[in-house]
Amino acid sequence: MKHTQKAAGAEPKMSRARYIELKKMLDGRRREIHAEVQGKMRGVRDEGSWGGKLNEVLDAVESADADIQEELEFALVEMKSETLNKINDALARLEQGDFGYCFDCGEEIVEKRLRALPCAVRCTDCEAAREAADQRNRQSVARRGVSSLFLDV
Repeated sequence: MKHTQKAAGAEPKMSRARYIELKKMLDGRRREIHAEVQGKMRGVRDEGSWGGKLNEVLDAVESADADIQEELEFALVEMKSETLNKINDALARLEQGDFGYCFDCGEEIVEKRLRALPCAVRCTDCEAAREAADQRNRQSVARRGVSSLFLDV
C-alpha cells in the first residue's frame, strides 16, 4: 500500500498530537543547524578566511594543514546547508500531510527514527530492503566489471 496525498476534504492520517510533535522537532532541528551555519559564516567574515590564518606567515606544512582544515570546514558547512534544505523539504511535506510516512509502504515512520533522522523518507524495514538491493546491485556491477577485464584481454 503506497501512501498518496490525501484527497480534498479527507481526514489527515496523522493525529494532531503527532503533527505538533513532528513540527516542533523539525523546527528545533532547523533552528539549531541554521544557528551553526550562521555562526560559522560570521566566524569566516570576522577571521577573513575559514582557518583564520589569513595574515599569519605559515610554513609549507602549516599552510597545507590550514588548507585541509578550510576544506573540511567548508564541506561541513555545505553538509549542514544540505541538511537544512532537507529539513525545509520535510516541513513542507508535513504541511501537505506526507511527512512521517514511508515512501515505499505508506506506513508511519516511528518517531524514534524521525528523531534520529528527521529527513527519513522510509521506515526501517523498507530502508533496510533498499540498502540490501543497492548492495546486491553494486556487487553485480563489480562482478561484471571484473569479468569484463578478462574479456578485454
